[in-house]
Amino acid sequence: MASYEEARASFAMRVPERFNPVVDIVEAWAAEAPDDLALLSLGPNGETIAAQTVSALAVEARRCARALLALGVAKGDPVFIMLPRGPEWYAAMLGVMRIGAVAMPGTNQLTPRDIAYRLRVSSARAAITGADGVGKLDEIEEELPSLRLRLAFGGGTGGWEDLGARMEAAGDGEVPEDPTGKDDDLILFFTSGTVSYAKMVMHPASYGLGHVSTARFWQDLRRGDRHWTVTDTGWAKAAWGGLFGQWHERATVVQVALGKPTADTILSIVRDHGITSFCAAPTLYRLLVQADLSRYDLSGLRHCTSAGEPLNPEVIRAWKAGTGGLTVYDGYGQSETTAVSANYRAVPVRPGSMGKPVPGWTVDVLGEDGGRAPDDTVGAIAIEVTEPRPVGLFTGYHGDDAANAKAFRDGWYYTGDKAWRDSDGYLWFEGRDDDVITSSAYRIGPFEVESALIEHAAVAEAAVVGKDDPERTQLVTAFVVLTNGHTASDALADELKQHTRALTAPYKMPREIHFVEELPKTVSGKIRRAELRQQLNA
Repeated sequence: MASYEEARASFAMRVPERFNPVVDIVEAWAAEAPDDLALLSLGPNGETIAAQTVSALAVEARRCARALLALGVAKGDPVFIMLPRGPEWYAAMLGVMRIGAVAMPGTNQLTPRDIAYRLRVSSARAAITGADGVGKLDEIEEELPSLRLRLAFGGGTGGWEDLGARMEAAGDGEVPEDPTGKDDDLILFFTSGTVSYAKMVMHPASYGLGHVSTARFWQDLRRGDRHWTVTDTGWAKAAWGGLFGQWHERATVVQVALGKPTADTILSIVRDHGITSFCAAPTLYRLLVQADLSRYDLSGLRHCTSAGEPLNPEVIRAWKAGTGGLTVYDGYGQSETTAVSANYRAVPVRPGSMGKPVPGWTVDVLGEDGGRAPDDTVGAIAIEVTEPRPVGLFTGYHGDDAANAKAFRDGWYYTGDKAWRDSDGYLWFEGRDDDVITSSAYRIGPFEVESALIEHAAVAEAAVVGKDDPERTQLVTAFVVLTNGHTASDALADELKQHTRALTAPYKMPREIHFVEELPKTVSGKIRRAELRQQLNA
């Protein structure tokens, strides 16, 4: 992007009526440059598990597709996929989508109860997993009448098919040439479920092209780049950083089967494997800036991004100082969308801001009357549902008419998030609708208070919520994880309160501070503030 304004004016996504991302992106790339490296799979310590060219990746997709067809999986069938970060996940995801079945990824952290819920509400026809998943599915006691096939790499007993063996038997060969139209259902994500059971987010086949703008504008990718998004395979960020958008731009996707992440492991992988573009959640950047970054040669790394929650300005400053000038470009979007607002190399970064709308999207802040909120006024983040529909916007919440009626109103999709817009068009995140704190008639977004807290040397992470109070409506209350070398005490709590008061308006100062070992988080790394509120207000 040479000019943001020019990109906004000229960029348009045109999707053909018949479109399938495996066919039209992966196989198209394989036809033009079969030996290009498409997927690099690394083990927990950075060891290479597999380095797959784009032609090899296309073959694996077809082998899986042929095996699924032979087993009776058909176009439109929901298929649950729970696999760790390895080549098998890509074979399964691409194989399912290659025949027009609906891929439903799930994190490996799901419990048998979680899995049963997903299988039941989606009417899944097949489940694909590995050895650990076999045990979890076998623990499910309730009847799942829609589930006809249980497939595992390595197989299992009692009705399990070995998908790897089935793929070997199927081999490469003919598959449907034109499996999907652009509006056909193709991928279904379950939302994080921070305040309720996870909703089903349905995306059409065109979603595969939606992440072109994610990769091109926000991740700044170009041919030959190596991009690593630190993510679990079970949530939408795996698609943001590793499905179709990067391959459309002819970049290599790197995935790592990380165990418990450490700064040394992550930074060593970036250094040793030539990572040029890196994306991680704010939680990980907060971990990384506590390391001695000068010990690592990160000269090959040229572009850094973050998403999941807003990244605190102090962390952005610390990363830039420790890496010799690398900026972290914060981005915003949801499971329901691709990246819709971001910071870019062509636009000055305002630390803490979620940037400006991504080319191809109209994103704004609306007031309670549905009109455009004035600058510097907190309102609802909303996305205009244009005609044609924005490429990358979900079809709707599958099987949930009430949720759809609440989300889609008057030509806009209401994200459920709050923000404000400054006079230059930058957007500033305030929090989820239910995260905003009301105290003595003030409305307080948790992010600004958390950002102030994290600037203190003793604070590694912070989460701020409202505690019910008869006089003030709510009290600003902070949960704090301390950095190494600091110990919880009343004196430190008072020091943190005064530190925050010095950096923000006095009414935003935490009235209570609770020191904790860790913060509750969703599988996507977002802080579960609802759980913290429940603890306080029980």
